[in-house]
Amino acid sequence: MPKSAAAAAKPSADGYTPIPFDPLAFAAERSATDPDFAVAYAEAQEDFAALDELLSARRRAGLTQEQVAQRMGVKQSALARVESNLTSRKHAPSLTTLRKYAAAVGCRLEIKMVAQR
Repeated sequence: MPKSAAAAAKPSADGYTPIPFDPLAFAAERSATDPDFAVAYAEAQEDFAALDELLSARRRAGLTQEQVAQRMGVKQSALARVESNLTSRKHAPSLTTLRKYAAAVGCRLEIKMVAQR
């Protein structure tokens, strides 16, 4: 960790000292020195973008996971798995689930095919 980042971390009233972390800077640095990481990180960008879309839509709607889950008719833990599985690649949510999520946050699901560069 750079000295400036360590110096910027100040303990809170309860003694907790947050550790500054910039994931984009970390990924850029690691990608520059580790070709396998660079490939894996590049492949994960679509997953990260999908997760960002879901979380941004939920934030814009001003809803918690619990509220979205209620609107979808599922448990909060199931919704948490939907959000976390987008980047884990263990199990991709179905289009039906994504449509329910979109409706729950006041959106509609739109899928695009974009020509490769």
